[in-house]
This record gives sequence, C-alpha cells and structure tokens, in this order.
Amino acid sequence: MQKIKTALLSYGMSGKVFHAPFLDIHSGFELLGSWERSKKLIQVDYPNVKSYATIEELLQDDVDLVIVNTPVGTHYEYAKKVLLAGKHAVVEKAFTTTVAEAEELAAIAKEKGLKLAVFQNRRWDSDFKTVQKIIKDRVLGDLVEAEFHYDRYNPLLSVKAHKETANDGAGIVKDLGPHLIDQAVHLFGSPKSIFGDIRYTRENSLVDDWMDILLIYEDFRVRLKAGFFVREANPAYTIHGKKGSFLKPRGDVQEDELKLGNKPNLEDWGTELETLQGLLHTEIDGKQIREKVPTLQGNYFSFFDGVHDSIVNNKTEPVTAQDGVKVMQIIEAAIASNAQRTVINL
Repeated sequence: MQKIKTALLSYGMSGKVFHAPFLDIHSGFELLGSWERSKKLIQVDYPNVKSYATIEELLQDDVDLVIVNTPVGTHYEYAKKVLLAGKHAVVEKAFTTTVAEAEELAAIAKEKGLKLAVFQNRRWDSDFKTVQKIIKDRVLGDLVEAEFHYDRYNPLLSVKAHKETANDGAGIVKDLGPHLIDQAVHLFGSPKSIFGDIRYTRENSLVDDWMDILLIYEDFRVRLKAGFFVREANPAYTIHGKKGSFLKPRGDVQEDELKLGNKPNLEDWGTELETLQGLLHTEIDGKQIREKVPTLQGNYFSFFDGVHDSIVNNKTEPVTAQDGVKVMQIIEAAIASNAQRTVINL
C-alpha cells in the first residue's frame, strides 16, 4: 500500500488522541512528526519521528499531507500556507472562522489539484452511525422533527486560553456546533433557513457557551443544542416521524479509549455498552414495536481510510471542503440570527 508521508501542526490533545494513533497503525500513512513550539512531546510517544521547530521547516520536508490541528483562529492562515506549499491538508473543525475563508481554501485546493478534507470524525461515532441507519431504513415514516444534543456539565472555564479568550475562533458555536451541524447536514442536507439563540451562561465567561440552533427545512425541523449546565443528559439524538420515534443516548467510547492511551484496532474498537442502546418505538408492517436497537460499531479509522483513498486513487475526500463551507454558512447565519433576533434565509 502506498504510504502518505504525514505531519501534524500540533501535538497537544488532538494530535496525541485523534490523529497520531491512527496515522501510526494505518499501513497507508507514515507519521513524520509534528511542529512543536515549546513542549517537545511527540518523540516520547513516537521516538523515530521529528519535532519541527517551525512550520517552514515542516513544509520544506518531504511531506505529502499536513494535519492542521491548531486553534480555530489559525486554521485559515496555516491551511493556506500548507496548500500554497503544494501539500494536501486535513483541517480540524471549525474549518475556518468565516465562510469567505472556507471558500478561499476550497478554491486554492481545487486550483492546485490538492485534496482538502475537514476532520469531522463524529460522522463515525457509534451512536451517530446507528441514527443514520435508522433514518436510512425509514422505520419512522416521514420525519417531522429531530433534536441533537451535545450536553456537558462543566461550569468551570477551560485552562486553555484560546478557548476562553474572546476571538473569532472561540465559543461553543465553533467548538461543539460544527459536530452537530455537520451531522445534521450530512443526514438531511442544507436547510432553507436558520434561527439561532446563543448565550453566555458560565460565570465570567468571555465566549458563548450555550446554543440552540433551529434548522428549518420545508416540512421538517432540526434543533441543535449544546451547553455546559446539563448534569442529567438528554438523549443525544431524538428523532420523531409519523410512524414512530427513536431516542439514542450519547455512547461512543472512542475518545475515552484514546485518552486512556488505548490503541485503535479493527475488531472490537468503538463497541458501545449494551446499556446505551437506543430505543425504537414505531410501527412496521402494521405491528407496533418498542425495542432496543443494537448499536453499530464506531471507527474513526474509516476517516483515515477515506483520506488515503482520496489522495492515492483521486477519490472524493471523506468530508469535503464544500462540506466545511456549508457548516460555516450555517454558523454565520446562526450568529447573525442571534444578533438580529430573526430567521436568516440561506
């Protein structure tokens, strides 16, 4: 299998947890190293890789693909440098801070014939994959409404300054929002209009930390909610159709396993506890059923499979730059809606 020489722009939590383990075990990638500004940590975990002192040093190396996993406010600047250097790129969410930035990056990649993917790994969460199958199988009939939650209980401010300092890349709408928005658009397409309600709820918070975004479709509504004062979590996914309902708690185990240092595998990786199975209550062939639904296996490995296939075989990226543009359009519309207290048409 052709190996793609890959480097990271950061080896903090995202590099250590979400990227390096998969690049290390995937036979189609060679992890070259990471740009590390102060702490030199990647060689502790991977002794044979490099620690680059500057992004220029990294881009001058024999690198095929660069993972842009720095703070959101830097994504546009660094991704543009990567693309102009002739390297393929994977950019974490939020893709950029504005629609204009996202569209420019997409245009540069297209002009140069490079692959540009957005790291929306939550498409491969076990809970979301199960929801996706329920909707694809149409066991709920015509859909009426859906509600997606990313609930947490954490009233304390983050110790990471870039997350709590007022800047274009900070806040829950650009942190947890892209996960929920991308999942909704992946399932249902782009909405016709948006209503956004965005708040500051934690003491001394300088960034938005509560969101309620309503996606308005022709005959269907999707509500996306996230906040830090939910001690008793709601279902992560609630879908109601004209024949029935499906309720699924958040249950994907991959992030927790990766944080513990466990290495991904292709056998039982991403297998949820049975106690977190979703509840299906519907009518099929005239018979009413109410039962738990086995959860599909989650696997972020599939994203890296898709990136490899896109570069080596010139296939479409697993999450495209245009997918990233669509998410940014909804984020901008939600922010404008909140400011104007009105519905914004896309």
